Amino acid sequence: MESKKGTIKKKNFGPLRTRSGKLYLQRLRGNLRKRPGPSLAIHPTTLTDLIDRAFSRFRHREVVHLSRLRNGLNVLELWHGVTYAFKDLSLSCTAQFLQYFLEKREKHVTVVVGTSGDTGSAAIESVQGTKNVDIIVLLPKGHCTKIQELQMTTVLKENVHVFGVEGNSDELDEPIKTVFADVAFVKKHNLMSLNSINWSRVLVQMAHHFFAYFQCTPSLDTHPLPLVEVVVPTGAAGNLAAGYIAQKIGLPIRLVVAVNRNDIIHRTVQQGDFSLSEAVKSTLASAMDIQVPYNMERVFWLLSGCDSQVTRALMEQFERTQSVNLPKELHSKLSEVVTSESVSDEAITQTMGRCWDENQYLLCPHSAVAVNYHYQQMDRQQPSTPRCCLAPASAAKFPEAVLAAGLTPETPAEIVALEHKETRCTPMRRGDNWTLMLQDTIEDLSRRWRGHALNASQ
Repeated sequence: MESKKGTIKKKNFGPLRTRSGKLYLQRLRGNLRKRPGPSLAIHPTTLTDLIDRAFSRFRHREVVHLSRLRNGLNVLELWHGVTYAFKDLSLSCTAQFLQYFLEKREKHVTVVVGTSGDTGSAAIESVQGTKNVDIIVLLPKGHCTKIQELQMTTVLKENVHVFGVEGNSDELDEPIKTVFADVAFVKKHNLMSLNSINWSRVLVQMAHHFFAYFQCTPSLDTHPLPLVEVVVPTGAAGNLAAGYIAQKIGLPIRLVVAVNRNDIIHRTVQQGDFSLSEAVKSTLASAMDIQVPYNMERVFWLLSGCDSQVTRALMEQFERTQSVNLPKELHSKLSEVVTSESVSDEAITQTMGRCWDENQYLLCPHSAVAVNYHYQQMDRQQPSTPRCCLAPASAAKFPEAVLAAGLTPETPAEIVALEHKETRCTPMRRGDNWTLMLQDTIEDLSRRWRGHALNASQ
């Protein structure tokens, strides 16, 4: 069966046409069953068990749920995991795979994560209490919501180490980049990250787009298959990269990337202007307050026909000058595969208010960035392509934004309980040597692990 994006054999979709609660899991298992080599092979039964275990703490029986609202608004709720954010989906799976191989090989890793708000808590929840993993999280003090911060600082497990950085999410990435640039240090201490720079994150997130398509397509019995528009709110562009890979392998989706006032991706799509603004702007959609969307490197590589030299040259220029004008051909290809929109805080609150008025449905500010695009298209009476807006987080995590929209927050009991828990967080103040503090912590964790391993062998 032909589509605009490639060839799809309809029979491959057969097992997915079941009740919605199984769709997401089945697509994910299909993505992950490919075996790169005998040392990384997972038996299908074991893989199923690992994925079931990963999703065992999700609150919704469907894991991912589509809310069909008025006037063709489809909101794909990706946030039913422990931390009420979409990163629970990919990180819970990644952590299960990681633990499986670490136990098999009797090895230990130290995970280092920089977060703009949601990644840190999801990463912590995925590995907390695991004996083979230590996790270090750097959070931007004062730049994420109180709930996001408490979700990280109230986890007091021995293997969880949280630093509160006096800087924004791009600034705290600098010491992490420096540490990972030292290849010998990384190898010596078995370092890894669980940001979306980790390929398994993007691999799992591809399932979001397949699930969105199968839930929203009017029919699988037409030729060519109908298009579905997927609106992706993003900061670092991980979900965008996942969607573009899904599109390249044949899924007939049209991608729209929606960002807040930190608009580097929007400028890149519209003008080919991949350059930093003067500073990161604080917005209501705080988890998307990012100026360096590192997954765009993956998108550029794919668009260039997997030309590593071209991509390396672009990214090295960006590192040096913080500004790149995309080559005309590359910009043209990008514009063909993705549309973009930048959304102000005012538009975010208006969208949240409108969605509540029309549906009695609370959007988080990040989800509102996506839904704003839907309302714009509807108000312009654009041709009606089925559309799915990805909802990366629950409104429960962002009561400040809900109040700013003139609405009443709905806060679950487990989030209220965070206020009364003990917290632990080491400050990284301006003037401190953040890189040295990070290196010292990593070395201390390695010594501790070697001591545990020695005692266990005696």
